[in-house]
Amino acid sequence: MNNIVNAQNPFFERYQTPHGAAPFDRIKTEHYEPAIQEGIKQQKEAIDAIIRNPKKPTFSNTIEALENSGELLDKVTPVFGNMLGAETSDELQALAQKLMPLLNEHSNNITLNEQLFARVKEVYQQKKTLKLNLEQSKLLDNVYESFIRHGANLQGEARDQYRQLSNELSTLTLTFSENNLKETNNYQLLLTDKADLAGLPEMIVDAAAETAKSKGKDGWMFTLQAPSFVPFLTYADNRELRHTLYLAYNTKCSQDNEFNNSDIVRKIVNIRMKIAQLLGYNNHAEYTLQKRMAENSDAVYKLLNQLLDAYTPTAQKEYQEVQDLARQAEGNDFVLMPWDWSYYSNKLKDKKFSINEEMLRPYFELEQVKKGVFGLAEKLYGITFKKNTDIPVYHKDVEAYEVYDQDGKYLSLLYTDFHPRAGKRAGAWMTSFKDQWINLQTGENSRPHISVVMNFTKPTENKPALLTFSEVETFLHEFGHALHGMFANSTYKSLSGTSVYWDFVELPSQIMENFAIEKDFLNTFARHYETGEILPDELIKRMVDASNFNVAYTCLRQVSLGLLDMAWYTRNTPFEGDVKAYEQQAWAKAQILPVVKEACMSTQFSHIFAGGYSAGYYSYKWAEVLDADAFSLFKQKGIFNREVAGSFRNNILSKGGTEHPMVLYKRFRGQEPSIDALLIRNGIK
Repeated sequence: MNNIVNAQNPFFERYQTPHGAAPFDRIKTEHYEPAIQEGIKQQKEAIDAIIRNPKKPTFSNTIEALENSGELLDKVTPVFGNMLGAETSDELQALAQKLMPLLNEHSNNITLNEQLFARVKEVYQQKKTLKLNLEQSKLLDNVYESFIRHGANLQGEARDQYRQLSNELSTLTLTFSENNLKETNNYQLLLTDKADLAGLPEMIVDAAAETAKSKGKDGWMFTLQAPSFVPFLTYADNRELRHTLYLAYNTKCSQDNEFNNSDIVRKIVNIRMKIAQLLGYNNHAEYTLQKRMAENSDAVYKLLNQLLDAYTPTAQKEYQEVQDLARQAEGNDFVLMPWDWSYYSNKLKDKKFSINEEMLRPYFELEQVKKGVFGLAEKLYGITFKKNTDIPVYHKDVEAYEVYDQDGKYLSLLYTDFHPRAGKRAGAWMTSFKDQWINLQTGENSRPHISVVMNFTKPTENKPALLTFSEVETFLHEFGHALHGMFANSTYKSLSGTSVYWDFVELPSQIMENFAIEKDFLNTFARHYETGEILPDELIKRMVDASNFNVAYTCLRQVSLGLLDMAWYTRNTPFEGDVKAYEQQAWAKAQILPVVKEACMSTQFSHIFAGGYSAGYYSYKWAEVLDADAFSLFKQKGIFNREVAGSFRNNILSKGGTEHPMVLYKRFRGQEPSIDALLIRNGIK
């Protein structure tokens, strides 16, 4: 049977698709395991060959040989991993529980291989005499440090403990993510009384009716997916129902059921602490931040506390304004709770600026927004996008584009996946199915295959997909990550594209969000989906005027998450306590709204427990300082200025992780950033 599967397994063939795209139309769940097993076997053989090489270790026969090993794994694991996030199933999740520990064990077998490390170390010790270029030198540093940071210097019992802990961690993070998805998918709020829909926009009501119909129910169904949950809390007049939906969302994976992540949170935190201490660090944050721009937790806390000091007075005023408006409607005894915040702050925004998300939505039809975002990249960088329906995709909602550079040469593939579904986790992200690298034998520049995945408002029977302004900003954000991936131009795969310090990776994404309120950009695409009327100047002015509405509250929300993250990962002793109580204490000084004792963020905080942001959530604010400073140069020279854009591409987007991020940033900007540009942009200073 296995031979039959292998003979038909597309992973074992050279893809006969445009640009060697993954043949999603042929890939089946049963193909992953044999391909991953064979990939592990092939990489083991390649590493054995490196070790057995009788010649003295060199950069070429050891470091580059290791970098180029694992070709089959590099082919199959991105597809497998990305399908777990974007198009999963019970079968795929069961397979992941089986395969992830195998892949983790394989990774440990590489970094804990004493003979391999001896060769790497010998090359590293010769570094000063090797006459390496910048990129070769960075690769050598990274490889050597990766071995050290993954246990190569551990001996005896400590090595065994490291193996056991890292294997356990890989399973726990996977289970955390699966529980979060299942809990999200399991919740349904079915309304059958039309009076309960008061305040909700027509499009949201229509979408809820279609959701109910798709589940074989009569009425209107609301879910914990963002396009359903967010508008409900923003517009629904029924406070009790807002309360119900708020609690459903904010108690995810903390309730007394099989999807409770509380114990998993404790285990993940304790295991990461133990691993860090095994490796000679006080805690996980100290271990992680050694390879970040921030460098240490003092620098992270300095940033978070600077933001707290700068934004708290304004945030308190913002809260008071919303509270005052609510009391005008509800009476002086009314206490504004978290499930009231979006509802009344939206009313205040409308009152102050005569604008809200639903007024703008008709001007942001998805196809037009795509044209606008792609057109922005064309204006800035000269690149063009050509849809190719011959490229296989993994779901009917997904589209594939060929991207061509300003000289007409093929640059990249780009997949877009915009709408929520049961098999897709919440949120928005950019990823890759294939990284960029240069073949040292042939000189061929192997171009990347990039994907942006989101959970935007779906079309209904009567209307196309009309995005909120927030969704437009999210599109620009993820597209910025995509540009970072598509412009990659490094020799080595592990230094390519978004393989940069975690607190630098958000700069290319966040800088794109700045364009969202620029009139010259909006005029290129924002037209009413029915009349074709261009977004009126008066509405744009109101958008700009409202752009800093509740900006301090939003900042403190991000700061609170950064504080929570750091509280979990600066621990030097095991945590056995109450997750909710610890959370409420950890972020107390950044909270503006009353505390809801039942709510729990940690049990669903995938960024820091199942993603790559452990001891790194501060990165969003760190990068916001960078992007405010960087975009001020675009504002100064012109938002479509090709020279500034070219410098940003050449000095940052195409460089990947080949040099230290601050070196790259200063080369583009001519100076180190300060918090001032962000404070000025937000109207705080």
